[in-house]
Amino acid sequence: MDRIRIRGGRPLNGRIAIGGAKNAALPLMAAGLLTDETLCLRNLPDLADIHTMLQLLSQHGVAVELNGGDPAGGATGRVVRLRADDIHNLTAPYDIVRKMRASVLVLGPLLARFGQATVSLPGGCAIGTRPVDLHIKGLARLGAEIDLDDGYIRARAPKGLTGAVIRFPLVSVGATENLLMAATLARGETVLENAAREPEIGDLAACLNAMGARITGIGTDMLRVTGVDRLHGADHGVLPDRIETATYAMAAAMTGGSVELTGADMGLMEAAVGVLSEAGVSLAASEHGLTVTRNGAGLSGVDVTTQPYPGFPTDLQAQVMTLMTVADGAAMITETIFENRFMHVPELARMGADIQVKGPVAMVRGVAGLSGAPVMATDLRASVSLILAGLAAEGETTVNRVYHLDRGYADLVSKLAGCGAEIERIGD
Repeated sequence: MDRIRIRGGRPLNGRIAIGGAKNAALPLMAAGLLTDETLCLRNLPDLADIHTMLQLLSQHGVAVELNGGDPAGGATGRVVRLRADDIHNLTAPYDIVRKMRASVLVLGPLLARFGQATVSLPGGCAIGTRPVDLHIKGLARLGAEIDLDDGYIRARAPKGLTGAVIRFPLVSVGATENLLMAATLARGETVLENAAREPEIGDLAACLNAMGARITGIGTDMLRVTGVDRLHGADHGVLPDRIETATYAMAAAMTGGSVELTGADMGLMEAAVGVLSEAGVSLAASEHGLTVTRNGAGLSGVDVTTQPYPGFPTDLQAQVMTLMTVADGAAMITETIFENRFMHVPELARMGADIQVKGPVAMVRGVAGLSGAPVMATDLRASVSLILAGLAAEGETTVNRVYHLDRGYADLVSKLAGCGAEIERIGD
């Protein structure tokens, strides 16, 4: 099993290219099931989860054409063309769905277009259970008949779906995406109340509208969808990854360097920008993206509470906690989205961090410096938080079980090494 070895204490200086957002690309790829014409997606990140989704779509019968870049220019990154004109399988099997929870996003599109779908229940994950009951209840409101049988969601709508008013009892990104896609082909109007507002959902809605959908209220918590008979193909560039952007910004801050994050968009990460600015990190828009430096006064502790967008993202909680371990003073980190998302804390403690956890709250008291140590990654964001700690620590850090990183950070080692980090990936 691969591991990453880091010798810390080297400031990061240079440029890092920010890729397309994984959390936008996955639902966009599922949207290809809604039409028999070609959906072209540009700026696709090269990640394990992307390849899992391509595998899932291919076994449904989607023709996939994947290129390394865009020969015509425009958005950077990989280009995929999806054509779902010969769908011969309406089942998403357990062997694929278990690898990635976002696989459940094929449920709405398959059901809306073909009148039936069978999708494995995704189960739990290392950062806590994330049930799909909101997906199921919402599709039932649109007229679907749904049974749970042998670990599978079996959904039928032989006469098609019908628009309805659906109010989510709590904000759910995945359920909003699934129902938004399903509603595009439902008869009449669908209203999604208390919908998630993440930029990635806005990106999905924009692409769906380019495919012929009729969606209004984009960027708000109330989405209105007027169903259409069919959708057509489109050409769409995936927005930049705000989580990757903020992660590398924290790496620059922790090491005392100056890094330009090319392709980044500060407008997508206002909450993170606010926290970093308060902590003593300078962020400024540049010609090609965003420049990050640490001001001369050093880092200061800042209290952070994770919230649905536009609040501080749970996907940055582990990273900001790591930043606070070397800040002056104390910081209270409160996790409100997922249980079990503090599993990186014992590993940071091995490196000298002073963190006390009580329920959903972690009290972090900054220390003068971290020390390198062998540590174990437990999930995607915990993995990268340990990389950040290793970059700032004195001595050598070895991060084990780094396969998690491949799900969310493309070319992380080469990007950091290109800015002066002493880092390498080592196979068994």
